[in-house]
Amino acid sequence: MSKTLTIVIPCYNESASLPIVLPDLIAFVNSHDYRLIITNDGSKDSSLEILNQYLTAEPRCKVVSHKVNRGYGGAIKSGIAVAETDYVITIDADGQHYFDDINKLFQLALAKDADMVIGSRKGEEEASAIRGIGKSIVRSIAKILMPITIYDINSGMKLYSTPLAKKYLNICPDSMAYSDIIALTFISQRHLVLEESIKIRKRVAGESTINIRTAYETIMEIINIVVLFNPMRIFLPLAILFFVFGVIWNIQFVFFGKGVSIGGSLLVISGLIFFMLGLVTEQLSNIRKSLIKE
Repeated sequence: MSKTLTIVIPCYNESASLPIVLPDLIAFVNSHDYRLIITNDGSKDSSLEILNQYLTAEPRCKVVSHKVNRGYGGAIKSGIAVAETDYVITIDADGQHYFDDINKLFQLALAKDADMVIGSRKGEEEASAIRGIGKSIVRSIAKILMPITIYDINSGMKLYSTPLAKKYLNICPDSMAYSDIIALTFISQRHLVLEESIKIRKRVAGESTINIRTAYETIMEIINIVVLFNPMRIFLPLAILFFVFGVIWNIQFVFFGKGVSIGGSLLVISGLIFFMLGLVTEQLSNIRKSLIKE
């Protein structure tokens, strides 16, 4: 049985790039019998007018519009929510992605029956040194907190099973961290996640909105998702660290007949508190996971 695919694109203030990207994108969608959903995320420029101009008469294309800006993840989530195909793939509206890579990821997903295929930009030049450093930090923290082998978890080009994507929408953030969190969610839930190399180019027009704040928000969201799915991954190491250092500190005082150190005792108690917090969070985690849409 043949499988269907929808391309979902978030769009915020992309009036400069849309007239360049849309004609080729529409032709690509029609030639492969794909579907296209672009979410106008409360753009303050003429993005919505341009989208309506190009897509209104296209039966395979749909425009979803937010009255106010919800964020990169919020725009993608709105697009996925109305998708009706077997698979969805997300790409950016700035023209950085090559359409041929869409077919590449789709064919791999079909061949391997994968739940998610991530377009890896490994080896590709970063738009700036700062962005490259920020992404490296995010990847490193994610790998410390979760056992993952995927390199490019924050890639904007991801293809995944539509039913699974919809299942996890309510636990994914509306911010730029969406890309990382949806990937980590699929991985933590033991879905088959593969990675395939893609090529990228410089955006055709406009400016990126990614900054240091984006990296900070992403790191915080990664911690949140780890706490949701495996809280002891955070609390148990902290508990052991504080408890062991507290015991070592106290042993020195006891050995020399000085009684018990207040500082060492506080460390031991802190270790026990972290352990108990981990147990409580584990129970709360089980309750939250039971609320995930089936």
